[in-house]
Amino acid sequence: MAPAQPRYHRWLDLGLLATCALTLSAGSLLYWFESAALARTAWLIGVLPVLIALAASTVLAAWRRKAGVDVLALLAIGFAWWLGEHFAAAVIALMLASGRALESYAQARAASEMSALLRHAPREASRFEDGEWRPVPLELVRPGDRLLVRAGEVVPADGTLLQAAELDESTLTGEAMPLRRAPGEPLRSGVVNAGAPFEMLAGATAAQSTYSGIVRLVMAAQQSRSPSIRLADRYALLLVPLALAVAGAAWIITGDARRALAVLVVATPCPLILAVPVAIVCGMSRAASRGILVKSGGALERLAQCRVLFFDKTGTLTTGQARISAIEAAPGHAQDEVLRLAASLAQASVHASSRALVATARERGLALALPGKVAEDPGAGLRGTIDGHVVTIGSLAHVASETAPTPWSTAWVRRMGHEGASAVFLGVDGAMCGALQLADQIRLDTPRALRLLRQAGIQRMVMLTGDREDVARMTGAMLGVTQVRAQQTPAQKLAAIREAQRDGTVIMVGDGVNDAPALAAADVGVAMGAAGAAASAQAADVVLLVDRLDRLAEAMQIARRTRHIAVQSVVAGMALSLVAMIAAAFGYLPPLAGALLQEVIDVVVILNALRARKPGPEWKPAQITAAEAARLKTEHGELGQVLDQVRSMADRVASLPGHAAATELAALNQALREQLLAHEIHDDADLYPELARRLGGQDPLAALSGGHREIFHLVGMLERIAADQPADGIELQSAQEIRRLLYELNAILRLHFAQEDELYHALGDV
Repeated sequence: MAPAQPRYHRWLDLGLLATCALTLSAGSLLYWFESAALARTAWLIGVLPVLIALAASTVLAAWRRKAGVDVLALLAIGFAWWLGEHFAAAVIALMLASGRALESYAQARAASEMSALLRHAPREASRFEDGEWRPVPLELVRPGDRLLVRAGEVVPADGTLLQAAELDESTLTGEAMPLRRAPGEPLRSGVVNAGAPFEMLAGATAAQSTYSGIVRLVMAAQQSRSPSIRLADRYALLLVPLALAVAGAAWIITGDARRALAVLVVATPCPLILAVPVAIVCGMSRAASRGILVKSGGALERLAQCRVLFFDKTGTLTTGQARISAIEAAPGHAQDEVLRLAASLAQASVHASSRALVATARERGLALALPGKVAEDPGAGLRGTIDGHVVTIGSLAHVASETAPTPWSTAWVRRMGHEGASAVFLGVDGAMCGALQLADQIRLDTPRALRLLRQAGIQRMVMLTGDREDVARMTGAMLGVTQVRAQQTPAQKLAAIREAQRDGTVIMVGDGVNDAPALAAADVGVAMGAAGAAASAQAADVVLLVDRLDRLAEAMQIARRTRHIAVQSVVAGMALSLVAMIAAAFGYLPPLAGALLQEVIDVVVILNALRARKPGPEWKPAQITAAEAARLKTEHGELGQVLDQVRSMADRVASLPGHAAATELAALNQALREQLLAHEIHDDADLYPELARRLGGQDPLAALSGGHREIFHLVGMLERIAADQPADGIELQSAQEIRRLLYELNAILRLHFAQEDELYHALGDV
């Protein structure tokens, strides 16, 4: 069965149920008034459509060489009518029709999250043209367009916010509360404006945006047929011959054909027909509500059995959204101007590098201009006009094709190669003006995700990446993966997957086009996101719509719980049916009573299977809201300048003149006291006690509090050394001690902030 039945199937099932109920009631009344012939006719009208439906499904199963679980129900109704048990045949038909209607209802309800994505797709956008806002069809939106999103409207395309906005992101992330987003933040299509109207700059066409990709995936998932019935088929291979054997033995031994009929009635495999598909669809629905799109029931079942995990590095273990780590300006140009021009043009793109430029410019408070005449060369760079200047950003080759070569750019590229970094180059009016170095960072949720995946049963983790050997091994060592394979081509990734499949079921996680072959070959391919890398999302069996790797561990928990509930429902239903079969074989359960008993079993099985729609006992709600987590992370971002001061002072203190060193150290100590220590004191006094109360347990934040003590100790030592210096400046020996303390403080602060950010990120996962 498919994850969601077509509407006409549901109406057909309801029509069968209504027909059976009406004809059974009408036939009973006619029989009461001693019109037996008319009663049989009425019952036959209700029985025939069910017989036709069962015969069709049985023939179709035989054609596909699958176990036909409907054959028992077909035999039960036909046998009852042949024996003259017309009323019993009508009751069995009603039982089966009600089971099909229950299944349709359960599927329609359980698939509501996936269908909700399709219901509110936007049809047009408001674009600024010739001094006014004009509605335009969605397919006409282009990168660089200035769009207006009114209250209650869906964001039509990926882009960048031009002003603050209140957004409802529940469709994409599951976050129930609206979130406040600042100007310059990236914006994904599909979210809803929950506040005042706002303006945005489109960074992609509507067809290339997040929401369109998700809609395409959902439609494909709903149209694909699920192999989830395999689980039922395996049990059917046992039940069908067993039921026929018991019924035949009862008939032969007792000579009473009605005992055989009673056995067939209670053996009607509704638990098999209903329990597995309902549980699987409920599990898929639960996953969809958590931002996890599972394309088929078979993928959900395989996900529960995986023990080996392969993943790409960039965009999977790392953010794929690099941060600016250094800015190089050509002679005669300022660093802030290089960043402002590059970020202004980057607003018209949703590329990860462009988002990094815009985010850094906004953090520094730079006023960005609106770009015009934007043209993008995918994978290479952008070209447009900023304040009347022709500006180009992108790779060295892209910018160099429109500018004259410069000596400093060649040296810059060589140095980046040593550091394993990348850069965005800037050209203005035909001259190379600067470059911005980018560094990819490990996702905040990656360490936690890998721990959860190990707890979920993953025994082997292998990183496949096209990066250099040294960079890949450093990342692998930091994360504790089982094996690292660097400089892998798509063909080599594919070969590694096929080799591992000889030993068990394999998951592959990736986000790029070069991951698509491996994703398609793996038993379960998992794509990170639905925008940008359409090939990987289309090739995958599971798409994480929320940009969090730890949702994969949650998907595995959902899959295992779903499979457990499906098996539990089937086994319980079969066990009850087996007991009833034995009772019927010994003559203690007549056909009519057996049909009513089987209906009760069906209802119990359906209700149990619906439990897969609810979160399991291992799921815990977030301890803080997403808005609180974002605020706490922002506070760390505001302290970034203090961290930069600490590192810069450590690098220069031994080479500065004594008086200059003393002056800068005094300013640094003041910033540490007024900003850093004030922040840590607030955390200890207010934040940590509140988090500890929500987390429970005995002092869960003891390790983080220990980090505070070391920070206070180092800052105090710096202040005492500064106070002990002579009036004419810092002595050389003291400068070396100060440098050591500053490097220690820098390392501890970065580690401490990273630990806190990871904690807040995890606690804010709803």
